[in-house]
Amino acid sequence: MPTAVFPEIATLTPAAVLFRGLGDPNRLAILQHLAFGEHRVRDLVDHLGLAQSTVSAHCLCLAESGLIQSRAQGRSTVYSLARPELIDLLKAAEQLLAATGDAVMLCPHNDGSVR
Repeated sequence: MPTAVFPEIATLTPAAVLFRGLGDPNRLAILQHLAFGEHRVRDLVDHLGLAQSTVSAHCLCLAESGLIQSRAQGRSTVYSLARPELIDLLKAAEQLLAATGDAVMLCPHNDGSVR
């Protein structure tokens, strides 16, 4: 049976890509820290215990996606949320996880990998 691409499914592709991008725990941790205000890469490295190259790569990805923004401060780059509605999205995710408990981890298709 041929696979048809229905318009309503096609319109969901950007949302699926957004959620896939947010599916990385390191990027989520960066966003959570930026929800409290601006941070330099050095601050994020110290807070998260990640390598500077890892934080920089994730910040670049988030910036290219339009989710965070950067500005120069001396020799440092300071990042902040470009979209304040991300705070609401993160809070909604926390509430959903609190309501469902560990059930999301029980799905055999949630192996932690990003496809």
